[in-house]
Amino acid sequence: MRALLVLALFVLFPTMVFAHPDPLHAVGFVHGLEHPVGGLDHVLAMVAVGVFAFVLGGRALWLVPLSFIAMMVLGFALGLNGVDLPFVELGIALSSVVIGAAAALKAPMPVAGAMALVGAFAVFHGHAHGAEMPEGAGGLLYAAGFVAATAALHGAGIGAALGVSKLVGRHGQVIARVAGGVFALGGIGVLFGWL
Repeated sequence: MRALLVLALFVLFPTMVFAHPDPLHAVGFVHGLEHPVGGLDHVLAMVAVGVFAFVLGGRALWLVPLSFIAMMVLGFALGLNGVDLPFVELGIALSSVVIGAAAALKAPMPVAGAMALVGAFAVFHGHAHGAEMPEGAGGLLYAAGFVAATAALHGAGIGAALGVSKLVGRHGQVIARVAGGVFALGGIGVLFGWL
């Protein structure tokens, strides 16, 4: 799987890879790209954010994922600088449970509330990225990699929900809410070690 991801990066971003003679530049980006997709807890939460944004609709479609990314970068800076943040792993595990449940229940909240909800969990995800950054990975390229992977996973959640909605019409919202419930259950499975 990782070999395919690296190959895809070389094909999709050849100038980025060859623009720097130091191989650590490419490695930093690749490590960053791999981190969010390397754990089920991260993947569930990232895709759940996209589905949640779709369920809310309107401006939330882009503001909710954007707030997640912004707060994740803040969390990354905290982790990178050794700032201790309690309950990071618990926050990561709970993120897909809470965000998935919010999508499943179509929690009535303003866009700012949804942004704050996902942003609070994003700090934990970002902190993990910063604290677990490999030696010599290069902070900016590593950050660019995990931001790109996170945005792609958010986009996958939004894109899948939009695609299903186009196929099934008015039932698309219901299916997206069911998907939110599946993400919440998946998060519970990760939290208790079942997955």
